[in-house]
Amino acid sequence: MVPRRVDRLTAGGRVGERPDYDAQNQFRMMRLGVFQMTDRLTVGQRSRLMARIRSKDTRPELAVRSILHRLGFRFRLHRRDLPGTPDIVMPGRSAVVFVHGCFWHGHRCKVGKMPKSRVAYWEAKIAANRARDARVRRKLRGLGWKVVVVRECELGHLDALRVRLARELGVHRVKACI
Repeated sequence: MVPRRVDRLTAGGRVGERPDYDAQNQFRMMRLGVFQMTDRLTVGQRSRLMARIRSKDTRPELAVRSILHRLGFRFRLHRRDLPGTPDIVMPGRSAVVFVHGCFWHGHRCKVGKMPKSRVAYWEAKIAANRARDARVRRKLRGLGWKVVVVRECELGHLDALRVRLARELGVHRVKACI
């Protein structure tokens, strides 16, 4: 019989659930100011959920790529030699397009609202993401690239987004996209 690998055990002895903390450990956490929020998902379920969040070929990115292609643009994807690895790169126009998710990049819209649990963690994480975004935009502009940022919430108005992309990237006449 092959021994079963045990990742984490709770007081009840079930695998994959969060460990129960004894009173001494709870007191130590209280004294240090560290509070573990209870999660409604097990560690395995949370891991699977977070693993599904992609950084490339997301639905918003595919929609923006489709709009740009219909406008007649040709582009490269995810050039790692540029700061920030832009989602869409148009070397002939010296332009890059970032497609930002409203939540992850701190856009203040309905899509990008802050979670109600672990607020301090999420505020710090999103603030760091925003600072990194600004730093990357500055570096790219310093290298002579035009930077266009498309937010996830803008995809609700595709015609307006198509006109904005055409204007910012230098297309004079915008055809109707079917």
